[in-house]
Amino acid sequence: MDHATTILDDGAAYQALAARDARFDGRLFVGVTSTGIYCRPICRVRTPSARNCRFFETPAQAEAAAFRPCMKCRPEIAPGAGLPWTVMDASRTLARQAGDALDAQAASGEPPNLVQLADRLGISDRHLRRIFQAEHGVTPLQYLQTRRLLLAKQLLTDTRLPVAQVALASGFASLRRFNAAFVQSYRMSPSRLRHDADDAAFDSDAALNVKLAYRAPYAIAALLRFFAQRAIPGVEAVDGLRVRRSLRAGTVAPAAGWIEAEFASAAPVVQVRYAPELASASGRVVAAVRRWLDLDAMPQTIDAALADLPGTPGLRLPGSLDAFELAVRAVLGQQVTVAAARTLARRVVERFGAPLATPWDDVTRSFPAPATLAAVAIERIAELGIIRSRAGAIQAIAQAWPEIALLLMPRARVEPLIERLCALPGIGTWTAHYIAMRALGWPDAFPPNDVAVRKAMTQLFDRTTQREAEAQAQAWQPWRAYAVLRLWNSLEKTTP
Repeated sequence: MDHATTILDDGAAYQALAARDARFDGRLFVGVTSTGIYCRPICRVRTPSARNCRFFETPAQAEAAAFRPCMKCRPEIAPGAGLPWTVMDASRTLARQAGDALDAQAASGEPPNLVQLADRLGISDRHLRRIFQAEHGVTPLQYLQTRRLLLAKQLLTDTRLPVAQVALASGFASLRRFNAAFVQSYRMSPSRLRHDADDAAFDSDAALNVKLAYRAPYAIAALLRFFAQRAIPGVEAVDGLRVRRSLRAGTVAPAAGWIEAEFASAAPVVQVRYAPELASASGRVVAAVRRWLDLDAMPQTIDAALADLPGTPGLRLPGSLDAFELAVRAVLGQQVTVAAARTLARRVVERFGAPLATPWDDVTRSFPAPATLAAVAIERIAELGIIRSRAGAIQAIAQAWPEIALLLMPRARVEPLIERLCALPGIGTWTAHYIAMRALGWPDAFPPNDVAVRKAMTQLFDRTTQREAEAQAQAWQPWRAYAVLRLWNSLEKTTP
């Protein structure tokens, strides 16, 4: 490969390409020198000759080498690398965190401030550039440009957004700069791509549609059952292969809106439909959905590590589109059943949430904002049937949320978040670990003293103490969060 990699050498990469091995989708891209196009390894076009192939780890590397994305396999919808930060060295972790930060910035029109980003990571900007180049094979500016262009390509292909709006939603400050960058990289104008796009992909209403791919297998039923059991009435609903919900203002976009994800029945693809009010935040929407549904997971690797546990292959870690809502829900779920916590959450939404127009009768309100719950008298929360100490914990989280939110950067270290949460009244280690597990997508979470986990470990492995459970769980690192889900599911009952 052109960039130093631990994935495959060129010979093995070509074998994966010839086999159209889905395990390497999103982790391997091939540039074909005879066409100037780069593809995913699952592309259905005729396999090119090995002498014409150059292999890359990321789209940014392929585009930096002057290849343009394939119109058939669409590299922009491929799953992410899905590498766990818990097994990387410090430099790789920092470089991945920097990439995640640039992903989050891709949809903004602001130029990247590498000095500020380096300060957030606790390193110099010079060191950031060096480790970024070593990890990603391109400069931070090249990486960001690729993310913006691929987002634009996706919006041009999947939606009816005017080209000018696509430019702004993709983070370009002007239509002129967008057109110039698009033509330079892809050798066609945005309007030409829009003309060539399949009209059948467009919705007839004003909603936006995008496709996102994942690696099979995927335990769709298990994930949707998890969401359905915990769905707050009026905020979230599961219907067949669809999950839909409201989004309060300030989650992924300044405006409130709604979103729906539908799993295709015959392909590893999710169709995402969202409100036009969220169009300007399309990049953040896509990134948030990928974390929410754990679309970047590597199921074969995870399943192999958990082979001694019962469970369906392809189990995913349920994320969250609203970390504050998740935190409140975690507090409400302390020492009560899932159904009871759901009832309490419904009361909170009915009293403090805001009405929201959506296409559905079962999604009609957004969850209250942190500022709303921080400002109300504690008695108004407690009188909903919530124990006063838990009402106080909810208010403490709401009041501290501006600070907590800064600790929720994707792939961020979990220790600062857990430490800050545990410093709040009414937040113990189990609650803090559960929030980190789902809000950060922490794959190695193992909430301490979880009653259901202990019961399952006693039944399966005759491990009766927390120390014994933790010793057994060491073999599942860095995928202990997925092990927790398998343990919960093995009891065939709902858990907090």
